[in-house]
Amino acid sequence: MSGDNTLFKDHLNADLVKTLAHKIQAVHTDFDATGFVETTTPALDALELKARSEWIADQLRAHLPDDYPAAVAVLRQILMWDEAEAARFNGFALMPIAHFVEKYGHDHYDASMQANYAITQHFTAEFSVRPFIEAHPTRTLALLREWAHDDSEHVRRLVSEGTRPRLPWAAQLKGFIADPTPLLPLLDALKDDPSQYVRRSVANNLNDIAKDHPQLVIDTLRAWSVDASKDRQWVIKHALRTLIKQGDPDALAILGYSPPQIDLRDFDLTPSAIHMGETVTLTFTLVSQADTPQSLMIDYVVHFVKANGETRPKVFKLTQRELPPGESVTISRAHTIKPITTRKYYAGTHTVQVQVNGVTYGSADFDLML
Repeated sequence: MSGDNTLFKDHLNADLVKTLAHKIQAVHTDFDATGFVETTTPALDALELKARSEWIADQLRAHLPDDYPAAVAVLRQILMWDEAEAARFNGFALMPIAHFVEKYGHDHYDASMQANYAITQHFTAEFSVRPFIEAHPTRTLALLREWAHDDSEHVRRLVSEGTRPRLPWAAQLKGFIADPTPLLPLLDALKDDPSQYVRRSVANNLNDIAKDHPQLVIDTLRAWSVDASKDRQWVIKHALRTLIKQGDPDALAILGYSPPQIDLRDFDLTPSAIHMGETVTLTFTLVSQADTPQSLMIDYVVHFVKANGETRPKVFKLTQRELPPGESVTISRAHTIKPITTRKYYAGTHTVQVQVNGVTYGSADFDLML
């Protein structure tokens, strides 16, 4: 939802359809604005966000010139909206235009990529560029290498975000899931980009790659870490976040976390049984066994019961500490079992462990009763 509790889909509404019609007619006088509005509007209420965007795109295709390059040229002329007008639709006004290119531009590479270049500077083309990456990977990668040096941060960000192998809400780029090495020159060119907006996208792309090719990401970021600036160090850390949560020792080593020399003491988990909506509290003490200070990344792991009775571990972040020689730190954390959309709970015995620099310590159980 947006900040005023309006659903995202509700910004693709009758007002937007009328506004699009008015803008198109202003630059293309043959456009049947009345027919477009009367055909498009009645179906919107029954549709969700993506379906609304696609429906509007479909009706644009039906009412614009049959010649796709001519049609998309018309749409390119209405990409510039003033700030107040764009805010009225919470930034979603151009979503159907991007959808238009994504769905109908496959046979017109040059016109579509020029449109993506223009769209991304006003909305986003991270979804609409993906069919062209899939269908024409070599040609598109060559173009993206040029765009990686564009003056616009939005264009540069499209290079890294549009090529993410596992971009959320988008079709996967299966070719790059199988072999992401062609992406590395693009990401290398952007790793020190002056825009944090771009650098964050670079990190997200590498985090995607790490889910299928962890060693490739480890090797890449180990090389990047040499004489890394503060900004690049942030990119490296953000790119390693999935591997860090998994306790990957090589990823942790890149960030300066060595195998810990500690003892776990006074490990306690209470209560021993809870119902949905209730809380267990984890308390423990870590005692240094090292002669030098240690950088510790301290997490905990809950082994959730699955439908078949087996368990699957999920790492939860706790804290980072510098632990001097011979000293100790006591940590307590409450964990509530509550309904969330990304996890289904099953009754049974759940095991909890402490994880320090990727190494697990101790074991305690609680029973979840549904």
